[in-house]
Amino acid sequence: MDSKFKFIFFDLEAILERDPATKSKIEAFFLSPGFHAIVFYRFSNLLWNKGFRFVPKFISMIIRFLTKIEIHPASRIGKGFFIDHGCGTVIGETTVIGENVTLYHQVTLGGVSAKDKNGKLDNNKRHPTIGNNVIVGAGAKILGPVKIGNYSKIGSNSVVLKNVPANSTVVGIPGREVKKTSKKSHEFTPYATEIGDNIEDPIKKRIDSLEKELTLLSEKISNH
Repeated sequence: MDSKFKFIFFDLEAILERDPATKSKIEAFFLSPGFHAIVFYRFSNLLWNKGFRFVPKFISMIIRFLTKIEIHPASRIGKGFFIDHGCGTVIGETTVIGENVTLYHQVTLGGVSAKDKNGKLDNNKRHPTIGNNVIVGAGAKILGPVKIGNYSKIGSNSVVLKNVPANSTVVGIPGREVKKTSKKSHEFTPYATEIGDNIEDPIKKRIDSLEKELTLLSEKISNH
């Protein structure tokens, strides 16, 4: 059996480990659209690597229609991959995803258009590289050939346009690092539920501080 197909068993286990709403492997196998998408991706990726082009893309289009999840067959995805809910998720052609990665719905791992010296579109690395044990929150957009370090967490609706160091939590538009830790735990802890986590946007904090300062200045002026 091809090693990529062996990954399917790890993908199935990942659902039970990270989704409290799924109670059994039978339920995960038949009722998880994210699992359906990754199974057919594994098959289409195998065909792509053997030199086929039309059939893998056709399979990708069918799964997109059935699950609302679009995974390019040329992308590279490690074992233990989990897409929670999944609707609206897009994974581009040159995306590389490590092991034990979790994506929530409406995540885009998108590319940027670039031209070479001759003015032609550059078809090389255009999409993100996601490290191991990364969590990407709902609606987040990671664009271009950026690298997301191991054990990092991307907050919901963040837009990431530059590299993210390992063990970081990033939020905002554009994404900004708000927390860094040296802890490397394989335990699944969603980015927004860790006790004591402060994932407030630092720009928002600064704006709030300026508003308070303006209010105090206005009061002083009024008193004079």
